[in-house]
Amino acid sequence: MKKRLILAAVLAVSVSTVHAQEHAPAKPLEKPDAEGQKPRAAVVLAPYRFNDILWENDRTAHRIYSRDLEKAEPPSTSGIDAWGKSVRWPYMDRQLKTGDQHASHGEGLDFYDVGTGRGAGGLGVWRDNKLWTSRNWSSWKMIQNGPDVARFSVDYAPWPVDVDRKVWETRTFTLPLGTNFTRMVSTISSDKPGPLVVGIGISKRKRASGSGVFRKDLAPGRVTFWEPADPEKGSMAIALMVDPKSVVEVRQDFDNYLVLIKVEPGKPFVYYMGAAWDKGLDFHTPAEWDAYVTAAKADFDPNH
Repeated sequence: MKKRLILAAVLAVSVSTVHAQEHAPAKPLEKPDAEGQKPRAAVVLAPYRFNDILWENDRTAHRIYSRDLEKAEPPSTSGIDAWGKSVRWPYMDRQLKTGDQHASHGEGLDFYDVGTGRGAGGLGVWRDNKLWTSRNWSSWKMIQNGPDVARFSVDYAPWPVDVDRKVWETRTFTLPLGTNFTRMVSTISSDKPGPLVVGIGISKRKRASGSGVFRKDLAPGRVTFWEPADPEKGSMAIALMVDPKSVVEVRQDFDNYLVLIKVEPGKPFVYYMGAAWDKGLDFHTPAEWDAYVTAAKADFDPNH
């Protein structure tokens, strides 16, 4: 009997300790020096984390995944990740190096779930009511690492569209200071002629608080999504801007809201992806986010 009481007491202490550790506040990030606290656009390759590419500015932060992650943690996704951010200086590299990037260390956190979807603006080719997507990026090139602009390009190796066609893509990402929108110039090539319908997606959500608010305004080529709130971490807001002349329609599949646009193989096209966090510095309601997206200026000329 005495042994049972001792064992029960040990188990109770162990459970309490684990519970306390799970709910203990994360250690704050060490603040950068005065120079490091200046607003800056930055792009970083993270070789310590399967060669993730991180890019951010003074308002928003994103990540895409390499083929190395596919090997280590299959399945992976070529969707785009979005991080919550509450400071004007770069923080992603320091946050990721903690090994606990999903917790708040005082400057933001990674809680957006790309899942099996397109995340915040990933794409695929739409054919026969199905989205055919690439694997993760296969090669990359740094173009400009701040201070005013973060710019880089990636290649996506050939992937099948049904059984009779292959496509491949080169995409350039540009994020200047002072905006929540990353401008992307994509060129999708094909082993066969003929136009393609490209689906640019936003991952759906379902939480206890609901499914979020998705809005579309196709005349200017814009859609927004305010995610349902996580009770502790808040909501992410996502938006897409596409050339209204290219829009086919808006559809859904199991994972995504999809803006379908018509493109020609080998010819570059432009689209924008934006994100914000309601616990960040700039937008705290769907109305604020929608107003910002409505007023945003877009340049759809790929030669600019």
